[in-house]
Amino acid sequence: MRTSNPDIYAVGDAVQVRQVVSRRVAHIALAGPANRQGRVAADNICGIATSYDGALGSSVIKVFDLTVAATGLSADAAERAGIKYDSVLLSPASHATYYPGSSTLRLKVIFQKGIGRVLGAQAVGREGVEKRIDVLATTIRARMDSRDLADLDLTYAPPFSTATDPVNAAGRMIENLLDGLVRQVRWSQALALGDDDVLLDVRTPVEVARGTVPGALRIPVDELRERVGELPRDKRVFVFCQTGLRSYLACRFLAQRGYSCANVAGGYAFYEAGLTDVPCAFRAASSCVTQGDEGTDSDEGRGACGL
Repeated sequence: MRTSNPDIYAVGDAVQVRQVVSRRVAHIALAGPANRQGRVAADNICGIATSYDGALGSSVIKVFDLTVAATGLSADAAERAGIKYDSVLLSPASHATYYPGSSTLRLKVIFQKGIGRVLGAQAVGREGVEKRIDVLATTIRARMDSRDLADLDLTYAPPFSTATDPVNAAGRMIENLLDGLVRQVRWSQALALGDDDVLLDVRTPVEVARGTVPGALRIPVDELRERVGELPRDKRVFVFCQTGLRSYLACRFLAQRGYSCANVAGGYAFYEAGLTDVPCAFRAASSCVTQGDEGTDSDEGRGACGL
């Protein structure tokens, strides 16, 4: 933390640091990094040779009854840094749904293509958000990959989490992509339908009645085995459900029968929320009134794509 003048040190919100993952210079004005920088400066002033390696930028904020948190690189930051990345989107329950008070949290985990190294994460929800981001911040600092993430031994009891924690679930989803068990597309790709594409909604009729994507073919996942003949074999099939679990199962079934299939990342929950990369015309055309995956008659709140 020494400046160009050997007798002057600079710490805190105004100093330039390096982002830990990208190693690019950054301005990260946060209390945690500032305090660590102060210790480094004090050590060196006292003759203890220590250095400051940089900051992840882990942050959290309360917005009314929601908690919003992030760590590491965003997708945009990874792209600017020239890192080949991908991400998974999931909407797990904050804790076991049969225990009172469970709510949905939205989680995005960015990882490096090919090797699955965790690069960053963002989350929003009412409960358990900062806990998951803190765990992910630790995995990033330790340079863990998706398999480490899936194998983390985290605490569980019904009031606090699900048996497969959302962090573990994210790791398994990344593993499924790396292992080629499923392909995924973004809503921006799924909605740019060509003549060789079919958008398939595998949710229940009750869920569809609350809102769907205009033009989507509707076959509930429980009826897919009997009605698979309704899908043309010469077209690509983009599958979505509420959050990604049932569409993953549908994609596995269709792939085993020779269909070209991809799971739409995030499911209808992210479409409904109004993704920034979804054309406004599509958002306006949707008549959905559902509140995410809470209160549906599906099992979406209890899992995540690819479990």
